[in-house]
Amino acid sequence: MTTTPLAHSNPPRATGRLLKVLGMWFGVAAAFGNTIGAGIVRTPGDVARLLPNAWIFLGVWILGGLYALSGASSMAELGAAIPRSGGQYNFSRRALGDYAGFIVGWSDWLSTCGTAAAVSIVIAEYSGHLFPILAGTTKMEIISIAIICGFGVLQWRGIKWGSGTQLASATMKAAAFLILVIACFLLGGPAHKDAIESGASSLSMPTGWSLVIAVMLGLQAVIYTVDGWDGIIYFGEEVRNPGRDIPRAIFGSVFSIMGIYLLLNLVALYILPMKEIAGNNFALGSVAGRVFGSLGDPIIRSIMVVSMLSCMNANQLFCTRTLYTMSCDGLFFRRATHVNAGGTPTISLLLSTIIGVLFVLISFLNANAFEHVIDMLSFFFVANYTLSYSSLFILRKREPEMNRPYKAWGYPWTTGIALVASVLFLMGSLLPDFLDAVRAGKYWPPSPAMLALVALVLSYPVFRILKSVSKRGDGNAANNS
Repeated sequence: MTTTPLAHSNPPRATGRLLKVLGMWFGVAAAFGNTIGAGIVRTPGDVARLLPNAWIFLGVWILGGLYALSGASSMAELGAAIPRSGGQYNFSRRALGDYAGFIVGWSDWLSTCGTAAAVSIVIAEYSGHLFPILAGTTKMEIISIAIICGFGVLQWRGIKWGSGTQLASATMKAAAFLILVIACFLLGGPAHKDAIESGASSLSMPTGWSLVIAVMLGLQAVIYTVDGWDGIIYFGEEVRNPGRDIPRAIFGSVFSIMGIYLLLNLVALYILPMKEIAGNNFALGSVAGRVFGSLGDPIIRSIMVVSMLSCMNANQLFCTRTLYTMSCDGLFFRRATHVNAGGTPTISLLLSTIIGVLFVLISFLNANAFEHVIDMLSFFFVANYTLSYSSLFILRKREPEMNRPYKAWGYPWTTGIALVASVLFLMGSLLPDFLDAVRAGKYWPPSPAMLALVALVLSYPVFRILKSVSKRGDGNAANNS
């Protein structure tokens, strides 16, 4: 096996160790639980508003699935070849160096902590709808914080508790959605007839350049919604047989996630006319209301609470592993490498929980500020994929003898398509905001994508400081020993 000095620089220096106890089904459950959350409620309405044609609407979802599939084989190769916990951070650091790894790792960690906070807030909101005694801003804030802390305590017990919870909650989620789909097709005949009789959508389809932009925006929404299919890569060194189980889990995740999403969108089209889906922020609730009457809203909200609890558990597991591995590599404080007997990186879990709680507090103090931060961090989701696909090209050329239990099918074409698509989406998120600012002559407040670029520029001094502090801590530890 040919390696570079980078491959062995800053080797893991953890106290305690992660446990090698996870298998393929946990990987599917982690991805399924993380990905299918609040997005499926809102995204269909956003896509239908942009593209109010049933065939094009479904086509955008299929294209989003194909994008995920084209990237899945590349991520499977990287995950199997570099089986470390921590996610995409490991790939960029191996191929591009510490600073690239730092950018990916920190943006991924903060984004995942922010996602956990956003999901906890939605759970609290839905709980208030289901049980009016829980409604109100103060109670929502308490519930959101309690959910984050509750999962932190559960995962403190060890990876077996966290993985068991993930498998159980993801199974419940899958069963609930499948039962909903079957029930809607079996019982939704009258609603379907009404949808047909109400006529075609009164909304007009965009044409020309406007259609291209609408498709691009629709694809962005779909890709953000399906993101998370690679959840297994956050647990590489905890998987019993990474060379076999990581690729299987990634492909199993993509197919199961896209299968559920397509079924739910088909149900929406079967029950509702397009004009009632377009712009509807709770399309599944409308579907359930047509089929189950007054019980529809509580049914769908109950399913979504179960769905988002699974998402919460997965996000907490993800962000803990990312911070832990960065600490092992000297990009954060050494103490964050501590692992308890149950295989949980305890300091990393504590810090991740605290950051999640801070995101919740920021949201209730200023919702616009919270959304702005989350939108900014979501820019890095696609940027991180761009760096990961680039890493595969670099490692194939620089380390041809690397042990690769699985090789990406269709390479370099599938990897190239995923890379080009990622770059186009990054440009698509930057150019419209920049052009709007130029036309209006208004550059403040900056767009989320612009803020992400500013954060990228400011990240280098932070990287140097943290690396220096970590080295100093290692030196002190060595002297004390």
